[in-house]
Amino acid sequence: MERLELPTGEVVTPEDVFHYEEYPYRFRPSDDPETAFILSPLYWAGGGMDVPVPSREAFVAEWSDRSRGVLTDEEWRRWLAAARRDDRYDDGELDAIAAELGIADGGLLGRVRRALGL
Repeated sequence: MERLELPTGEVVTPEDVFHYEEYPYRFRPSDDPETAFILSPLYWAGGGMDVPVPSREAFVAEWSDRSRGVLTDEEWRRWLAAARRDDRYDDGELDAIAAELGIADGGLLGRVRRALGL
């Protein structure tokens, strides 16, 4: 099983989700000799949004305070709640992320309740 050490010291596998640049990502190994691994955004994986990373050193250099590493379910719930107030994300994307994370954040009913202040 492939593993990647995050700059936080946490070790993840391709199945693990981590917070990178304000978004949930997974990594996957690469067969390309020019690419050490690929970062795949959880919702957009496999599309044009995948990020080829040439080396772990390059990954560490790109890591910023906008990246937090592996989050708990509660931390992902807080991220989802904040993301639902952010125009960069749409409801379908966030519903799919919540489902992928296995976190019930209320979906449509939760959005209605939040909109009504309940």
